[in-house]
Amino acid sequence: MTTSTVIILALAIVVIALVAVMLFERQKTQKLKTKFGPEYDRLVDKEGSPRRAEAVLDARQKRVAKFQIRHLSKEECSRFTEKWRVVQERFVDDPRQSVAEADQLINEALRARGFPMGDFEQQAADISVEHPQVVEDYRAAHEVAVRDGQGQANTEDLRLAMRHYRDLFEHVLDTRLVHQ
Repeated sequence: MTTSTVIILALAIVVIALVAVMLFERQKTQKLKTKFGPEYDRLVDKEGSPRRAEAVLDARQKRVAKFQIRHLSKEECSRFTEKWRVVQERFVDDPRQSVAEADQLINEALRARGFPMGDFEQQAADISVEHPQVVEDYRAAHEVAVRDGQGQANTEDLRLAMRHYRDLFEHVLDTRLVHQ
């Protein structure tokens, strides 16, 4: 083989390797976009680049993989569903208290599933791995609960927070409540 043939073969191998890496990265990006949906886009905006956002999402997945996440038993689901109905029924008479109780109840259900409870942003990040479709609901509802604690939420805000909590609650329990 001549030197020029060796150089051409080496360049061809490098080009093939680069194309393979690019295809792998594109496939990885597509999988993350599909899995995380709007959470992927939110993180790209927050982090300033897809590469950094993907690193954050990879780290989240590795963190949550270490948890002992489990499905709730039928009895647990029934108990949580009954508590939710009571909280929801109370909304008409005391929307502020209902939103506060909904926030507590969702945390209780998440803890029962095996999610660690602590810093809200870490909780939301952890939840995004298992429930990416509704993590924005969690953020929006929690934000209203915080504003309400400061006296800055109106009844419509509280109603929307309850709707967001209900959507998250249904996903966390992995059941669909009867909407009334």
